[in-house]
Amino acid sequence: MGISFNAASLLNGNGINVSSVVSEIQSAESGQLTAWQGDMTTLQTQASDLNSMNTDLSNLATAVTALSDPVDGVMSEMSATSSESAIVGATAQNGATAGNYTVVVSSLASTGTLYTDEVANANTSILPSGQSSGDLQLQIGGSGGTTADVAITAGSNDTLTTLAASINSQSTANNWGITANVVTDASGSRLAIYSQASGSTGALAVTNNTTSMTFEPPVGGTNAEISVNGIPYASTTNTVTGAIPDVTLNLVTGDPDTPVTVAVGADSTDIANAIQSFVSAYNQVIGDINSQFTVNAATNQEGPLGSDSAVRMLQSSLLNDVTYTTSDSLSESSGINSLAALGITMNNDGTLSLNSSTLSSALTSNPAAVQNFFQNSNMTGFANSLNTSLSSLSAPTTGILSLDLTQNQTQQSALTSEISDFQAQMASQQTALDQEFDQVNANLEQYPYTLLEVTAALGSLSGNSSTTTSNSNSNTTPTSGTATS
Repeated sequence: MGISFNAASLLNGNGINVSSVVSEIQSAESGQLTAWQGDMTTLQTQASDLNSMNTDLSNLATAVTALSDPVDGVMSEMSATSSESAIVGATAQNGATAGNYTVVVSSLASTGTLYTDEVANANTSILPSGQSSGDLQLQIGGSGGTTADVAITAGSNDTLTTLAASINSQSTANNWGITANVVTDASGSRLAIYSQASGSTGALAVTNNTTSMTFEPPVGGTNAEISVNGIPYASTTNTVTGAIPDVTLNLVTGDPDTPVTVAVGADSTDIANAIQSFVSAYNQVIGDINSQFTVNAATNQEGPLGSDSAVRMLQSSLLNDVTYTTSDSLSESSGINSLAALGITMNNDGTLSLNSSTLSSALTSNPAAVQNFFQNSNMTGFANSLNTSLSSLSAPTTGILSLDLTQNQTQQSALTSEISDFQAQMASQQTALDQEFDQVNANLEQYPYTLLEVTAALGSLSGNSSTTTSNSNSNTTPTSGTATS
């Protein structure tokens, strides 16, 4: 629409509002800028949704890797359970052989202990009367172990209290692995010496004693004695790692009359959790996609990516991937050859639902078949196949959404340049229009004065000594011209 002015208003000396006029002239052209800015907002929203979808797709790939990796994946994890955890507990490492083992704990490993008969006062000298020195020699760990020789001097370490402190100091300095203290009760005080290691390596014995102390026979310092499937096994600690390969037994109490069954097998709890994580990650991606194709009732429009062919291709690929079935002999014989056999079914919107009871039953009855469905030596398991597909779909540079994002960024870059160039052009045009209409405005403001001068000149030519004009108004500061669109 053009711009027009009221001529009568323009000739009164008030001029025009230059800023308003220039703004109105440029407003017709600024519609293109508004359209481009709208396009930029759309591209940015699409990029945000693509990035979010790509992140969730990567999370799905991670969840599937946990089911497909034969070395570090969850399918290689083993667990061990004990029928009598109050006697022996068990944990399994990856690589353990599935099976049931009968364990009998005859005795626990114990630390060695030495103690003296009681004396009346822990601060009385333990040296025989008239003797100024003595010696206490201990054997730690049996005949092939360490000899601890403690020299005793009157006034230095010749009482139970000072001797205990002396033994502890020398044990630390010489790495003897023993601890001494004084035990006082209603009967008197005793020196007690304990080994810090259990089993035969912690056995204690007195090999020389020239003091007045009397030691009771050594206690403890014996190995744990167990049997596994009837085979005897001795351990210096109550944590046994060699009796069952890749299984650790934690001995709690000795009970030779109670056989304990240790069952070793796949870690069904962790496997079930990993399968649930896969279902959740898959549903997140499908939910992302579905939200783009859902029509908003208020706007009657789909999401920002509703017309994006790459998103539809991703949806089609994923829906096809989860219908995969295995056809090897174990899958056929066990009947576990699809997600449905594990209690995982597809809903109308493409998301998955998991029946935990069905999955638990499959893991309990045939864990090998469950593992074979997800991964096998031929790399044709469900997780093997899906992992290959996702590796392609979520590749950082060549993945379907990554390519879409690259194209989006290219469009944003080009549009940014167009907007920048257009804004520079509009700024240049504004400067030129400001200058042009500033001059027009100056001429209009000068018009009343020019008219007076012309009228006066005409009056002079006609012989009149004075001139009267119909415009008696003096020129004032212009307010604004009246523009009529």
